[in-house]
Amino acid sequence: MPRPRKAGDPVRWPEPCGRCGEHHQIAVRWPDGGICGYCYQQAKRTRGTCACGHEGVLPGRVDTLPACRSCSGVQLNIDCIGCGNEDELHSGNRCWSCILAATVDRLLSPPDNQPPSPALRAVATALKSMKRANSGMTWIQQPHVTAFLQQLAATPVITHTHLDELPASRTREYVRGLLVEHQALPRRDELSARFAEWAEQALERITSQNHRDIIRRYIRWHHQRRMNQMDEVTQGTFLRAKQSVTVGIELLNWLTERDTELAALTQAHLDRWQAEGPTTRGIASHFLDWATRTSLIDPSLKLQPHRRGTSPRLDAAAQAELVRGLSHTTDMSPRDRAAAILVLVFGQQVSDIVQLTWHDVKVTEDLVTVTFGAVEIALTSPLDEPWRELAATPTHDQTAAHPNSNWVFRGGAPGRHLRASTLTQRLSAAFSSRAARLGTLHELKIAPVAIIAEALGYAPATIDRHALASSANYMEYISSLHAPSSSHDKPSLPLRRGY
Repeated sequence: MPRPRKAGDPVRWPEPCGRCGEHHQIAVRWPDGGICGYCYQQAKRTRGTCACGHEGVLPGRVDTLPACRSCSGVQLNIDCIGCGNEDELHSGNRCWSCILAATVDRLLSPPDNQPPSPALRAVATALKSMKRANSGMTWIQQPHVTAFLQQLAATPVITHTHLDELPASRTREYVRGLLVEHQALPRRDELSARFAEWAEQALERITSQNHRDIIRRYIRWHHQRRMNQMDEVTQGTFLRAKQSVTVGIELLNWLTERDTELAALTQAHLDRWQAEGPTTRGIASHFLDWATRTSLIDPSLKLQPHRRGTSPRLDAAAQAELVRGLSHTTDMSPRDRAAAILVLVFGQQVSDIVQLTWHDVKVTEDLVTVTFGAVEIALTSPLDEPWRELAATPTHDQTAAHPNSNWVFRGGAPGRHLRASTLTQRLSAAFSSRAARLGTLHELKIAPVAIIAEALGYAPATIDRHALASSANYMEYISSLHAPSSSHDKPSLPLRRGY
């Protein structure tokens, strides 16, 4: 990624750069003029095929086209003495890739000249093969990363169990992801494993042994049992389980402070506990439902339900203004703009957006479509622009974390998509994704509704509730869900009117 440019300073640097025309310090003088530090750095990293047929680094210019050193007359040392390739040099006349390879070999060499384990060799090969070697050097030279890799090199056999015994850290999980992504370790459900580790620590917060046993049963026979039955635990399931257990522990500790066992819980207790705390205490209903099914409490006990329709939502005018702004803003990356369009225009859930792969996206000269389930969403100009930009400039294969990634929204963890919470936070700089989604649902009366529930991934009852709130009649749509389809064609959801 190029360095962000500072504003030019014509007073301090009166001579403009011969390439960008901005006023920065001149780093080198080439046949096309004085070149600023930013353009000099970019020139060393420009690769391609020159008009003469030379393949490699093209630091010069002939007219406006990148050109090799011979054609452009540029004097620049880009010949690595290690591998012999043309590339940007790091130090000692060696390129970034050669320096990275040497650093990896040094850090991952086991003590006492022992041969490295197959797992270590897999990590070493992955790091050495990174297309963006400078990113690998930046990561590996961090003191905590260097220390972890050296500690790992001293481990004779690397397994998930051995990694679990090392101090928990983001570096540990990142390296674990590398090992899995490069087939050095078997894939496991990391969220399920993280929940089990978190749950053991959460049990220590319970002040009563009897209540600790109850929560342990709740964790094992409700949450972990459910996770074991899933093909893969989702981020939403993981977070909801943690919230449910946390609020359940809070309720039981509150009862312990009043010398009350869960079996003696009354409606007066529940009403007081709920009234004294935040609205998140309503999440305890999940724990209470389980306690009812297992005959631990009186089945008549209930928390006050959450009042629907109280969450804020964006109105149509605010949404339209945001969508128009997405076509011109430079404050958001193309990926964030692409996600924002799906939230604002189509009310898509962020948790579904982050799971999109490039198999779900089709980019043609005339149209861009994004598939959710069995429904294709058509994006016309200008809403297709960020998707076209993403397709034209893929960057998902530059590091060892994503050698063969097909995620549109790749995450920081190797082989994983971006977390929904991370994307939600990034979008929050422009709007609330929840308020935008609720606003879209409220305005569904102006959209074709025959396929809206399937496209947006909502239950018919949810669509019906929002329809009633916006004075739209969805009864015909609800009944159509049970009618036989007359076509096997995949439906397509066009843009809502006004966009």
